[in-house]
Amino acid sequence: MNSLFARRSIRHYTKEPIKPDTIEWLLKAAMAAPSAGNQQPWHFIVIQDRRVLDEIPKLHPYAQMATEASLAILVCGDTRNEKHPGFWVQDCSAATENILIEACELGLGAVWVGVYPNEQRVSALSKLVGLPEKIIPLSLIPIGYPSEHKQPSERYDISKVHQNSW
Repeated sequence: MNSLFARRSIRHYTKEPIKPDTIEWLLKAAMAAPSAGNQQPWHFIVIQDRRVLDEIPKLHPYAQMATEASLAILVCGDTRNEKHPGFWVQDCSAATENILIEACELGLGAVWVGVYPNEQRVSALSKLVGLPEKIIPLSLIPIGYPSEHKQPSERYDISKVHQNSW
């Protein structure tokens, strides 16, 4: 539970590279996420090419941190064979959150950068990494060893809790 509460959006990173086995742990965590009907509609583009990382902020106004990141993971949904149409968004969101929590657990910093449903961002990032039709990018997660540290935040708000009805 510590990583759940310690996880924060980290946007500044050192230049230390991330080892392949660490990347594999992030992807294993992503694929451990629940999915509707166990359809697991996700695909993950691991972006480590500096030229591609540096291009991302030109396409997405809130992804400036990609230029500092060691890598970014583009979480995508596959809509080609949906058993439960539309649920890929929830499934890929769960996978995204698992990556963020595992990154914290591994001592990495990461931030969720939204792509879908902004059509311009979807189109631009799809083109950048050559996504096939019907593979839709949901989120981009820049990741690196943090050069900034944030204290856990207390977000529990009892006014948001309702018992049995509104």
